[in-house]
Amino acid sequence: MTSDASWRLFRGDGVSRGIDDLPPAPPWRRFGDRPRSGSSAAPYLISPGHADVVNAALHLRRPLLVTGQPGTGKSSLARAVAHELRLGEVLHWPVNSRSTVSEALYRYDAVGRLRETTLSRDRGREEPPIGTFVRLGPLGTALVPRPRPRVLLVDELDKGDVDLPNDLLTVFEEGEYEIPELSRLPEDQSLVDVLSADADTEVTVTRGRVRCDEFPVVVITSNGERDFPPAFLRRCVRLDLPAPGSERLREIVAAHLGEAATADVEDLLDDFLRRRQRSELATDQLLNAVFLRIGGVDLDADGLLEAVLHRLGGTI
Repeated sequence: MTSDASWRLFRGDGVSRGIDDLPPAPPWRRFGDRPRSGSSAAPYLISPGHADVVNAALHLRRPLLVTGQPGTGKSSLARAVAHELRLGEVLHWPVNSRSTVSEALYRYDAVGRLRETTLSRDRGREEPPIGTFVRLGPLGTALVPRPRPRVLLVDELDKGDVDLPNDLLTVFEEGEYEIPELSRLPEDQSLVDVLSADADTEVTVTRGRVRCDEFPVVVITSNGERDFPPAFLRRCVRLDLPAPGSERLREIVAAHLGEAATADVEDLLDDFLRRRQRSELATDQLLNAVFLRIGGVDLDADGLLEAVLHRLGGTI
């Protein structure tokens, strides 16, 4: 196809038409007009069998452990559940090698409290309440008692410490946790308002203990980088998301970019499937390529397709 040169905003020659000519972003990269949970108007496409596994986890009040290659929609599943069941924003806990369950539950700023208390005494002001220095993390906020559960996304648990799954299991089995800094307070301070993981939202903690009424909808993702302990796996409902085939990919393109977008993408689809057989590719890479194609971009020019459909594994 012939490339529309007008798509080039940056030319590398010091001359540009300016950012005002930038066209609208792809639907999945628009942030101002969508909820903070990251959900969008496009439906989440999932087979009936896989949807049944999700429903089993909902009924059993068990964590859903979702595995699969990068880009198969593991994290998006949590947002789709929250959106479809109208459970509000997703509480997101991105796990890394330094993650701990205690920090996911809450953080206590002891240094900040000491500083502010000292300043208040020096200036003759009332000391700030201790709750000002306690903020619940995503896991801690998910366990706050409420009539409707929240959705908690524990993202890439396999990147965490080897003991993290067992530490997490204890909290999930008990459905509660303690904040010692609050439980040690005198009786007249049994009710403390603390900050939550939701922006500018406080919750009341009684006697330093938080216990859920309804177990949260927990979606745990893993790229399969290592195995989990049998005790942890036994208490999860497991769902393995396969890489979508050609027909499902067409449906995904149509859902995000409209049915008309599937009319001239057979070569892109074939190239994507061929490359995916050799190395890992994510579905959103195909969506990026189709979006550029329908915008008039010649993806064969100067290795642009290679840049968009680059392999995910190995070094760059």
